Amino acid sequence: MWFRTIWKVGGRNVVGFSRPLRRYTSVSRDVMDVAVKDGELRVFIVAGEVSGDTIGSRLMASLKKLCPVPVRFSGVGGSMMSKQGLKSLFPMEDIAVMGLLELLPHLNRLRVKLQETIEAAFLFQPHVVVTVDSKGFSLRLLKQLRARYNQQRFDVPVHFHYVAPSFWAWKGGEARLGGLTEFVDHVLCILPNEEEVCRSNGLAATFVGHPILEDVLELNLDTSPHEWKIEGNCEDFRKRYSIPAGTTVISLLPGSRLQEVTRMLSIFANTMRLLKGSFPELVTVIHVAPNQHVKNYVTGITNKWPVPVILIPGGSLHQKYDAFSASSVALCASGTVALELQLARLPCVVAYRAHFLTEWIIHYKAKIPYISLPNILMDSAIMPEALFQACTPTNLASSILNLIHNDGLREKQIVAAEKVIGLLCAPARNLGNLSQQHQGGRFPHYTPSMIAATAILYHTKPEVQTT
Repeated sequence: MWFRTIWKVGGRNVVGFSRPLRRYTSVSRDVMDVAVKDGELRVFIVAGEVSGDTIGSRLMASLKKLCPVPVRFSGVGGSMMSKQGLKSLFPMEDIAVMGLLELLPHLNRLRVKLQETIEAAFLFQPHVVVTVDSKGFSLRLLKQLRARYNQQRFDVPVHFHYVAPSFWAWKGGEARLGGLTEFVDHVLCILPNEEEVCRSNGLAATFVGHPILEDVLELNLDTSPHEWKIEGNCEDFRKRYSIPAGTTVISLLPGSRLQEVTRMLSIFANTMRLLKGSFPELVTVIHVAPNQHVKNYVTGITNKWPVPVILIPGGSLHQKYDAFSASSVALCASGTVALELQLARLPCVVAYRAHFLTEWIIHYKAKIPYISLPNILMDSAIMPEALFQACTPTNLASSILNLIHNDGLREKQIVAAEKVIGLLCAPARNLGNLSQQHQGGRFPHYTPSMIAATAILYHTKPEVQTT
């Protein structure tokens, strides 16, 4: 039976129809069993940045592939998730803010968007809520949504958080994991050891593998799981952009959020200005995130770029890895891109700047000496890092020159890449129900998003009935 209901979403009244919400019993069933009973799976999914949009879109595709009934989505995402059927409540960029002190000017807007998202989720009545990374917004959403359901004693959806918070990076971070159990039912981890630590603190978790591995499959490359590598088409790239032989090409990856791009790209420009004296034929390739604000900013600043520049649009894996193949080195802001460069076996220098108070907090609260994932995973400085006050054009130019001319340093990164990529693959034990359903399939079909989708569908939730 359905009832006419008036909901308040985004400050306006929305008239719709809803099923009577139901109360708890002690019976348990898989999420997929409940979805089959209802004739559809309703997933409320939220991503707040470009990398999360990619992860979310792949998860959506896997859920549609594995679920035996239609899957309906609602939530917040970007262009990639929209291709999988999501109509975002508002532009994803509205909640794409990084840093600690950097949040302050945006707090009011974020509060408004948080409440709008909670109202929309409650209206949608999902079986599952999935938040992807963006822990500041995501965990507040899950906490407040769970509190609202508990207060009204209604049918509670299962809460998943995809990409574990970086508790391992902060002093006292592991101790805070236990508090998440009140509103997070399952964490989908993308790094080794996170699953074990989460479980030891009472938080259900599954290591699904790192999403970067799916780039290989999306490009239809046939490779073994522990030797995954992407080789772009260097010759085609140079020919397409008329790059003369002997020209030095450097890839620049300044980030995906507008605030980090504006901070990092000015430093990168001055670095290239210093390098053009050492390389008379120098071309830079700037990889532009699929964020309209970022696109507009990059287009404007490159009008006065010190050396010839090529802009590569975000979202095109082929162009990205072709550019990597044509490059001698890369200079990148810290983030997932460091792993992409390892997948391409392209040596790089990692840079990071933030608000000076944010940097101060990181300096005193961080318990690891590195910021890039390859260095963290190997517990070794295989990639040069220029952080905080050391992130200057002079230091970056020196590190790039050293990396270009020192074959030993380049080889160190290339050799380490195979080990790093191997650590990112989920263990066979986590294939679980997926391997049972797809007997005979080889490992690459068990992608991180497929393993994550399986963990969601086979998660046990309380069966609720009308009291």
